[in-house]
Amino acid sequence: MPSQEETLKSLLEALSFSPENIPLRKHVASILMDLQRYEEAEKQYSQGLQYVPGDLEIKLGLAEAFSRQGKKSASLVILEELMNVEPPIAKAFILHARLSFQNGEYEQSLESYQQAIRLDRSLRDVSFENQLGEHVAPAGYDDGYGGRVPVEYVDDDEDEIFGEIERPSINFSDVGGMDRVKEEIGLKIILPLKHPDLYQAYGKSIGGGMLLYGPPGCGKTHLARATAGEVNAGFISVGINDILDMWIGNSEKNLHYIFQTARAEAPCVLFFDEVDALGASRADMKQSGGRHLINQFLAELDGVKYSNDGVLILAATNTPWNMDSAFRRPGRFDRILFVPPPDEAAREAILRIMMKDKPVDAIDYAKLAKKTAGLSGADLKAVVDIAIEQKLRDSMRSGKLEPISLKDMLNAAGKVASSTKEWFATARNYALYSNEAGLYDEILAYLNIKK
Repeated sequence: MPSQEETLKSLLEALSFSPENIPLRKHVASILMDLQRYEEAEKQYSQGLQYVPGDLEIKLGLAEAFSRQGKKSASLVILEELMNVEPPIAKAFILHARLSFQNGEYEQSLESYQQAIRLDRSLRDVSFENQLGEHVAPAGYDDGYGGRVPVEYVDDDEDEIFGEIERPSINFSDVGGMDRVKEEIGLKIILPLKHPDLYQAYGKSIGGGMLLYGPPGCGKTHLARATAGEVNAGFISVGINDILDMWIGNSEKNLHYIFQTARAEAPCVLFFDEVDALGASRADMKQSGGRHLINQFLAELDGVKYSNDGVLILAATNTPWNMDSAFRRPGRFDRILFVPPPDEAAREAILRIMMKDKPVDAIDYAKLAKKTAGLSGADLKAVVDIAIEQKLRDSMRSGKLEPISLKDMLNAAGKVASSTKEWFATARNYALYSNEAGLYDEILAYLNIKK
């Protein structure tokens, strides 16, 4: 895979042919920022503003480039403008907080920081909080989550935590391979929704939980979204940043609110990505806050106070061995499915889907699938991206649209290494030595290992 410097050189060449290409200019500037070439990044952002003077993303990038070079006054002038736009820009507030802190304006820094995390909780920085807390927090103050910012954030009007509920337009036909996993989801989740009277006649509730595990990049999130599309249900994707909060009790409140929203929107697929971050083993926890959150999670799954009928709960993890065993109890995540890298037929199907509606020149997908053994869905996406980037460069040089050939795809495949090998090295040890209940037998079967 080409280095950032090589990629930058190609992009700069492309930009010289198309100076008004604003998305490309933004991308070039972001790479320069990553390479700590801030003066060059400033130049790219400034030139971009000549074409689109009102672009807020470019202005924010320019403010950050100024900040990195110590041009605080210039940066603050831009930030003061960005902090007054609608909708507000969270990153503008977090950058303003840091600059205010550097100028010794600690109260202003605190105010901007609180506004930033109120808009986007993923921006929370415990290290910065501790630095800020040394100036504004009372002696010995600790928020219980590692930070020392003393102003409590309470979402009084209980704004939506995760935005609008999605109505996916994709279904199982858009998911390449994974036939066994789709069949299990069909039996557990889809059929009950399509035949509710039959299930109710047997006293079987409609809903339930299923845990998908396997190496990263193998389509667990895509499959969950397709499940919602298959039954025309709402889809709520929940990440760790949607739940965790710096104030004691707020994380449990957030989790309950998400479940309540799913219940109100039933039928609804509630998908927890990287669920091990929320459901880690309580035995390994030193703070009580994490244990309280897990207890809340288990109570919501059980549906003791509120019915989960019609709520389909899917969760994904790369490390099921880190999860608390209580989550595997019947009625919770009682079905645990291994999602392996795609096999040859699945890779062919995935590549066909990825190349749909793109300019191609008679690609032999069966041959390409054979040459990409061991690659995950995300790896295949990288192959496609590399091939497209090369054809973009070729098209810019020739001045005409150049179709993607099998040779292009094979060359791109040679630059992508499998991202699943490291995961299987770890999973193999758990499957061999921590597999008393046979939970990881599917891993051994996939690796063709006999105990």
